[in-house]
Amino acid sequence: MNIKQHNELIRAKLAQLQSQTRRNFLKGSAGLGASVFMAQMGLSGSANAAGQRLDFTRPPTSPLSPLPPQFAPRAKRVIYMHLAGGLSQLELFDHKPELTKYDGKECPDSFLEGKKFAFISGKPKLMGSLYPFKQHGESGAWMSDRMPNIAKHVDDICFIKSMHCDQFNHAPAQILMQTGSSQLGHASLGAWTTYGLGTENQNLPGYVVLGSGGAIPSGGKALWSSGYLPSVYQGVHCRSEGEPVLYLNNPKGVSRSARRNVLDLLKSLNNKDYSEFHDPENITRAAQYEMAYRMQLEATDAFDIKQESQGMRERYGVTDGKASFANNCLVARRLLERGTRFVQLFDYGWDSHGSRAANSLNFGFKDKCKEVDQPVAALLSDLKSSGMLDDTLVVFTGEFGRTPMQENRNPNEQVFKGRDHQPSAFTTWVAGGGIKGGYSHGETDEFGLDIVKDPVSIQDFHATILYLLGFDYHALSYSFQGLDQRLTNVHKCRVVSQILA
Repeated sequence: MNIKQHNELIRAKLAQLQSQTRRNFLKGSAGLGASVFMAQMGLSGSANAAGQRLDFTRPPTSPLSPLPPQFAPRAKRVIYMHLAGGLSQLELFDHKPELTKYDGKECPDSFLEGKKFAFISGKPKLMGSLYPFKQHGESGAWMSDRMPNIAKHVDDICFIKSMHCDQFNHAPAQILMQTGSSQLGHASLGAWTTYGLGTENQNLPGYVVLGSGGAIPSGGKALWSSGYLPSVYQGVHCRSEGEPVLYLNNPKGVSRSARRNVLDLLKSLNNKDYSEFHDPENITRAAQYEMAYRMQLEATDAFDIKQESQGMRERYGVTDGKASFANNCLVARRLLERGTRFVQLFDYGWDSHGSRAANSLNFGFKDKCKEVDQPVAALLSDLKSSGMLDDTLVVFTGEFGRTPMQENRNPNEQVFKGRDHQPSAFTTWVAGGGIKGGYSHGETDEFGLDIVKDPVSIQDFHATILYLLGFDYHALSYSFQGLDQRLTNVHKCRVVSQILA
């Protein structure tokens, strides 16, 4: 063989290798590639700790079709309100009169030893609550005067005053709160819920995300990601003003029947690929195209709050034509009524450091409380009057709390009051869906710094939510890269039975 023939042979081999796609390689790799591929895509099912395998398989054309839970659920749907930034439990829910007695005093060294703070340095001063507390309802729950409308519902609410986590910066703490891990790449609670249960209305997304406050949280889209689950289960981030989903409507000159013909062709191609390679993303693509087609009619209706009476819009405090937390609460109720399984509301702007008026506890915080108080109370009233609160789980939380010490990096701290991040103890509340109303769980010390009774971790909280939805947290798993992945990961956790009705 001369040099010219040798070079031509090399070029032919290179061309052959370049034309070899990954799919063809896996298809023709004597079973090994296919086995690895199947394991990585989680197509082997899901098993609990006892080895009992749960079947989450669905028809390829209906990946969001409803499935029965493992056992009788107490909640059928979830509305999860995340106030991004870390709302101050000491100005809202955790009454500490002893802290008020020491307001302005130097913080004891014992409060600082072994603690990690995002911004506090040196020796800060203690700061009592800026707002008065009083008891409400038959349960006598303590709340400040910042949320007077929500305070009327305390007998339906369970306050968890002993939440804690190990992250003191926003993004990792938010990701932990939503996915059970502070690392990127894990599936969110909403994605796990729609994976396990599907949704009751195939014309709307099973998992909808709405934002307010002018920005998305620091954790970004990871907060509603499907992680290693098929991407059909990720949250659909809808806009709070204008068209809820961009490019949902047909372009000019394209009729609905023409679009139907295109979708039928795409579906047949995706189904052909799925039957050959069993890639869940083929199902996702086909399902998303179909969902967009069906949403053209139903999504517009669900997001149109102008269909509500003037009196109803005033009860929520909505602002027509503008994005707001109030608008999102009303849309959330309409979505839940139409069968959406999981609605997530993110509200930005609760990071109360006190470096300026907007993020101070004595100025901006008051405005944020007003924006949230009225619509949340209206939502609770509507759910209760319709009977939906019985099987709808309502969650209200931030990613962590605030310190009993005033943040001391601000030269204007006497004008603008603020507190630093506190992951060691914060308050979350839940209502409806099998929750014991009129109950406060857990307790912090007299200054609100550390938990002294019944601590609840993020993993405990997630295990409890899954239990309310009808799942043993061990059993709801997904095989990925040789491991059974879970929302609670490998952490030791428990269902917080004390908060169950």
